[in-house]
Amino acid sequence: MKKALFPGTFDPFTIGHLSIVERGLSLVDEIVVAIGINPNKTTFFSLEQREEMISKLFETNPRVTVKSYTGLTVDFAKEVGARFILRGIRSINDFENEKNTADVNRQIAGIETFVLFTEPAYSHISSSIVRELLSHGRKVNGFVPANML
Repeated sequence: MKKALFPGTFDPFTIGHLSIVERGLSLVDEIVVAIGINPNKTTFFSLEQREEMISKLFETNPRVTVKSYTGLTVDFAKEVGARFILRGIRSINDFENEKNTADVNRQIAGIETFVLFTEPAYSHISSSIVRELLSHGRKVNGFVPANML
């Protein structure tokens, strides 16, 4: 069974991330969406709120689970039995960074990486900008709060 980990970057408001998971399911049998928050960073939602919102997005899909984690991504991937890391990128510069990280993950942990480009319609919008707009009651194309689905 092929299992992948989609770490850290997933935001409950970003349809582009949903697209990455949906397309990733054509490559693997199961995906663990792994979420975390940097403890030194102020965030709009707590880890628990993010986990709850993201879990709602996938509650009808038994091939996707949502878990929070701390520490190194490769260690968590091993912990959940993932043989692959799934990454979404927005630009060719992101690809170069991910390629370097993928090489290290392969050498250190033996974990391969699938890199998928975010669909063009979603590639130019920052999640932090969207959260700010939503906090002021604005609607933003390309982003859907989990509680509105």
